[in-house]
Order: sequence, then C-alpha cells, then structure tokens
Amino acid sequence: MLEELKQQVYAANMELPRRGLVTYTWGNVSGIDRKAGLVVIKPSGVAYEELTPDKLVVLDLDGRKVEGGLNPSSDTKTHLELYKAYPQLGGIVHTHSTYAVAFAQARRDLPAFGTTHADYFYGPVPCTRELTPEEIDEDYERNTGKVILETFARRGIDPVHLPAVLCASHGPFTWGKDAAEAVYHAAVLEEVAKMAVLTLTIDPGAQPAPQHVLDKHFMRKHGPNAYYGQKQKR
Repeated sequence: MLEELKQQVYAANMELPRRGLVTYTWGNVSGIDRKAGLVVIKPSGVAYEELTPDKLVVLDLDGRKVEGGLNPSSDTKTHLELYKAYPQLGGIVHTHSTYAVAFAQARRDLPAFGTTHADYFYGPVPCTRELTPEEIDEDYERNTGKVILETFARRGIDPVHLPAVLCASHGPFTWGKDAAEAVYHAAVLEEVAKMAVLTLTIDPGAQPAPQHVLDKHFMRKHGPNAYYGQKQKR
C-alpha cells in the first residue's frame, strides 16, 4: 500500500541524520496521500540505521492504523492536526536540531535578520505559547498541533509562505508540498537559526532586516512574478 509514498517518506527520514538534523531517534518525517486520505509516518523510537520502508506506518487522518506492525511516531497527532487544517501540506518534519531548539527553549521567535531567511520564510518564524498543564494532561501531542494552528491564526500567518514553527520549550516543525521539501525547510531553518545566534552574539541588539528587503527576496522566489531559477521548458 502506498509504496511510492513510503519510498519518498523513507528517503526524507534518512535525509535527517545525513543533514545533521537529528541525534539518535530525535525526529520524524511524514507524508500524505490526499486522494486516499492516508498518512505515512516513521515508527516511534526506531533508529535510523534500522529503518526500512516496510517499517513505516500508514494511518488515516483520525489516527487509525491502516498498515504497519509498529507504533507510529509519538508526534503523530501533531502531524495529523496540521494535515487536517492545512490542505496545502504534503509532508511534515519534526526535529530537535540544536539552533532551532535554542530559540524554542528561549521561547522567542526566530527573527528575519537577512536575505537567507527571507528566501524561505516570509517573516520571523513564530514560537508558540507554552501548553498549559491541563492541555498537556488532556492530549499533549494533539494540543501541540492545536497551539501551532492557534499561533498561525492569531498572527495571520500563511503556512505556505512561512513553512516552519517553533514549539515553546520543545522544538521545530517544518512542512512543504511533499516530504522532501519539508526536510529541505528543516535544514534551512537550522542554518538560519545558526546565523541568527551568531548575529545576536556579535550584536545582542541586532534588528531584523528592513521589510522591503525581506519582501524583495521572498517575492523574487515565491511571488506571482518570481524570477529566481530556471523556467521549465514546455
């Protein structure tokens, strides 16, 4: 079942340790088949060197297991909340990458200090509020997803233009049109978080880049008149 999607999700998961984005089993990737309404996700606690496509777990959007002998990622409910709310998403990644986690643990947004950031994230990467003790006790992973949705709705953020979030005291989630793009955004997020840490080390009072600079760099790649890269031949 969903063999092509399993291969894509497997390849995306294996990219995480290759890019230095995970230690041991600290991360997961999922992908969704929108027509089938099914999600493929990494199993919980399985080391990357032991992971194979047939070990991936297939679930419906209500979290019911459709295929797979292992338990799905402990973050599955967070992934499902995002998939249900944002039909544009085709893949989701969660990591505990060092520099992005540093901002999450500081419970502060990742500022858009320059054009590298603006090429991929249209504005500061938001950090959510802390979950309440009641939310953690009720359904921690599902409420992690809900607080991400709350943050984007409250701030009026387009999840396509800003495909990343920092969960307070926890770590980052990123997403994209498929699992591969979600991992790409996770790698970029970690690099711009590293750049931001260095910027704040040099100048603790550093200010974000001017909005017109951010506008130019994001729109030349993602806007209606984007001109970055090569046009596809017809």
